[in-house]
Amino acid sequence: MFNEKYDLYLKAFNDYAAGYFSKLKTTPALLKESMEYSFSSGGKRIRPVLVLEFCKMFGGTEEQAMPAAAAIEMIHTFSLIHDDLPAMDDDDMRRGRPSCHKAFPEALAILAGDAMSIHAFSVLANSTALSDAQKVRLIAELAEESGHHGMIAGQVLDMEQEGRADVTVDQLKTMCAFKTGALIRVACRMGCIAANATDEQIKAADTYGSYLGLAFQIVDDILDVTSTTDVLGKPVGSDAEENKVTFVTLLGLEAAQKE
Repeated sequence: MFNEKYDLYLKAFNDYAAGYFSKLKTTPALLKESMEYSFSSGGKRIRPVLVLEFCKMFGGTEEQAMPAAAAIEMIHTFSLIHDDLPAMDDDDMRRGRPSCHKAFPEALAILAGDAMSIHAFSVLANSTALSDAQKVRLIAELAEESGHHGMIAGQVLDMEQEGRADVTVDQLKTMCAFKTGALIRVACRMGCIAANATDEQIKAADTYGSYLGLAFQIVDDILDVTSTTDVLGKPVGSDAEENKVTFVTLLGLEAAQKE
């Protein structure tokens, strides 16, 4: 049942996302190509799926949910493009093919990520399926969880923790709550907002998202040790190479799996 429902959401979103940036009319061709390359490259699409499901849960429609689903996936994709850069995690592969900065010039990859992060808010602002009040709240929520108080804050904390021997589990959980958890939590909330859910329902969705985000990061840490590049579509063992503090390095593999 879960896989069936997930596959339906995945298809709906991928159909929407296919060729999205290639349709833009006034954007330079190479910029469109680099944005399309990263945005349409597949992936699990967990964040847009959460938006779609939470919107449906509270009586909303796919038409209401899709702008928020697209916007959050654009923010996520921008973060992956930048995360793979030599100055960050320096990963050459993403989703089973060369990272954006390997398929295109590095400067263009940076600009593709920048452009995508800005366009995400345009998608929300120009939606015809949402009220003005919904648009404002969705834009505010996504901005808050993407920037200095959310995902980007987590990236900075992650960089600060690299190679340190004094990082505690609580500090690691705090970093994950920002870096990974912020976008997963806001995906749940955005689905609720698109459906005009109550504040109490939005709060419950946020709590669910916080646990899911933590579980997601722990599994990601485990897979970096136990999986293969072919399965993950990105290099394994990169956490150790970058001297990153993870749940596996702090707790060991078995304890991380229990957590």
